Amino acid sequence: MNEMTAIIAQVTPDKAEIARLFDLPFLDLVARAHAVHVEHHPRNAVQLSTLLSIKTGGCAEDCGYCSQSAHHKSGLKAEKLMTADAVVAAAQAARDAGSGRFCMGAAWREPKDRDMPALLDMVRRVKALGLETCMTLGMLTDGQAESLAEAGLDYYNHNIDTSPDHYDQVITTRSFQDRLDTLDRVRAAGMAVCCGGILGMGESREDRIGFLHALAMLPAPPESVPLNALVPIAGTPLGDMLADTPMARIDEIEFVRTVAVARILMPASMIRLSAGRESMSDSSQALCFMAGVNSIFTGDRLLTTGNNGADADALLFARLGLMANP
Repeated sequence: MNEMTAIIAQVTPDKAEIARLFDLPFLDLVARAHAVHVEHHPRNAVQLSTLLSIKTGGCAEDCGYCSQSAHHKSGLKAEKLMTADAVVAAAQAARDAGSGRFCMGAAWREPKDRDMPALLDMVRRVKALGLETCMTLGMLTDGQAESLAEAGLDYYNHNIDTSPDHYDQVITTRSFQDRLDTLDRVRAAGMAVCCGGILGMGESREDRIGFLHALAMLPAPPESVPLNALVPIAGTPLGDMLADTPMARIDEIEFVRTVAVARILMPASMIRLSAGRESMSDSSQALCFMAGVNSIFTGDRLLTTGNNGADADALLFARLGLMANP
């Protein structure tokens, strides 16, 4: 057994072991991640997902990356919750365009009980279209989580965003423990967990190690792990900071390394290439697929930021020989 094989064979959710993975030669790391991937998932298969902002802007949280925060001056205006009919029409269009998963996001600290009937109606009607369903609504009470599960919601997204040590450099209005508590409620209600974070927020590699360690140390690995590359938005603290210090952004090789380590640590999870993909080259996206990505968000927008369109994705899939929604 060579040194690389020995390192991988003995990986545990330990920061020192995760650091050793990051330090492997890039090609060795990606090759190993790909081997893990094809052991657990169909080859050359990628799920297409669509993300819709069902309630935009005016959020009480101060997440430093987000244009939807009421604390920031991004110029984004707050809007009301969409009607169920409008959401279902968007889901129908997404399905007709090839998506197999439909995600609904609301800019809230937490949903109000008065909003729950409309949200539950959305879940039931979108699910009836044959789509896998996901929502991200902020923090949940036990009763809200149970109601969403009873309505048939497949996944609930609640990202930890970054490492516990870096967290207060990004958000101050909600603690890291608050996020873990919501994940516990989601799991207890019987829904699958969608939980990941954002890379390129000025964090160090040690923070990226801590981020993946925190995910691996959850009671069960998230069934879905979205990995975002920060899209800097003017008027947000992180957007303005990165405009002044662009070297704080994560480079594409380090992003692929993080994908590969995530795949090795969480072999059965769906690894989702999320925000920031529109700025990646086709070659970088191909490396991400090689390293273990098996889901992307398609369409022209992700919540409030731009995204690769369906035509560009279809061309990329044809060039790489990838199958959508196998």
